[in-house]
Amino acid sequence: MAARTPWSLSGALKGMFQRPTIDETTWEDLEDALIGADFGPDVTESIVTGLHASVDRYRTTDPRDLQRMLREEVEERLSKFDTTLKLSERPAVVLVVGVNGVGKTTTIGKFAKFLRNYDRTVVVGAADTFRAAAVEQLATWAERAGAQIVRPQQQGQDPASVAFQTIEYAKRTGTEIVIIDTAGRLQTKGGLMDELSKIRRVVEKQAPIAEVLLVLDATTGQNGLSQAQAFIEHAGVTGLVLTKLDGSAKGGFVLAVQEKTGIPIKLVGQGEGIGDLTGFTPHVFAQNLVGN
Repeated sequence: MAARTPWSLSGALKGMFQRPTIDETTWEDLEDALIGADFGPDVTESIVTGLHASVDRYRTTDPRDLQRMLREEVEERLSKFDTTLKLSERPAVVLVVGVNGVGKTTTIGKFAKFLRNYDRTVVVGAADTFRAAAVEQLATWAERAGAQIVRPQQQGQDPASVAFQTIEYAKRTGTEIVIIDTAGRLQTKGGLMDELSKIRRVVEKQAPIAEVLLVLDATTGQNGLSQAQAFIEHAGVTGLVLTKLDGSAKGGFVLAVQEKTGIPIKLVGQGEGIGDLTGFTPHVFAQNLVGN
């Protein structure tokens, strides 16, 4: 039996845009496809209403015009946010936060590799000291990425002191970029946010924080966003990293999450390999999502 091709937005739209004319069915199918791609009801309604107005204004009945308008609309909305990573400080300190299970540790390894590809020197601080396995996993990824790692000196060491030692190491060795892993879960949410605040205070005494990146699993969509709300409210998040964005089945979440949080997406992960994390380019993403 042939393998079933996974659903994708561009695939769903392709048939729609190859029809001879725009009719009522086109609009219904477009709405269904956008909801299916996890744009969410509010963003979907807003996009469809805007496209309706554009189609009326230009008096077109050609579905290819509608496809072009949709692509331009998605790109324009995505481009309202500055997706550039701000890493000009030396050392540039990046805190990585997120709920356990979203792929935070692997994302840090991939991010270190991404930076090493640009010949930046990188040290990773294993400040998620509540999970011994996290430290070992992080060490494996750091090694694969060609980055250094600062580990806790004993199990359960204060995370802020690991962060402190990591920046100390970067300053002593002239390492350009520091990535600090943080806990995704403690017994209480309040405790977790207090812990993050403490890490921030300790770090900021030594060096400014360049970025606070929140890792989200694209496959969990809106649920993942509500789980991460505490980080958005209390951790001073400056950018989002979306993992597991394979294909465009959940591609609409990229737009929905930026519009809901007001926080730009800075990196996207589209596979399991160490080289599968890339910077986020709205133009390319809109083209892949909607099709040419």
